[in-house]
Amino acid sequence: MMGSELVAQLAAHQPQDAQEATDLAEIRAFVDAHAAPFDRAITAGHLTASAIVVDAAGLRVALGHHRKLDRWLQPGGHGEPGDADALSAAMREAHEETGISGLEAHPDAPRPLDVDVHVIPARGEVAEHRHLDLRFLLVAPAGAVIAHRPEEHLGMCWFTWDETADLALDPPLRRALAKAQRLVIGYTAR
Repeated sequence: MMGSELVAQLAAHQPQDAQEATDLAEIRAFVDAHAAPFDRAITAGHLTASAIVVDAAGLRVALGHHRKLDRWLQPGGHGEPGDADALSAAMREAHEETGISGLEAHPDAPRPLDVDVHVIPARGEVAEHRHLDLRFLLVAPAGAVIAHRPEEHLGMCWFTWDETADLALDPPLRRALAKAQRLVIGYTAR
């Protein structure tokens, strides 16, 4: 999703609430202002891509307890050379962080499913900056098992939709999970 395709997909995105509308406007302005919006050298912030990964039955979602931020998050991260678009980056990041091969974009989900802008606190030599996140809904193949990567997360687990209610998740992630849940309940991977 680079260039005009990214602009078109962001123009078509329907925000669910006022916060997502504000974040979408910021992301659209950022993309308009930067030829390479995924470039980590942009000190104020950069685009990131993440994934709401659900199991094949649509009953569970994969979340990781992020080592640096000390909270449960969806897999995702920065674009890398070789990523064709934001969806490719989200799929690569989800594979790297969950160990699940064969992830596929949910065929009925909007692309992106959700957008969010959040602050990443300063850490070491990296100054505080903003992540302008494009979130996609991915489906794992039947029987997929998560492989924990301790360098990335304190834990990476499947959670039922009900179990996510007990986690300290930020409101934009709860919104994205609710969107995903509405799309996948009753969905069977093809």
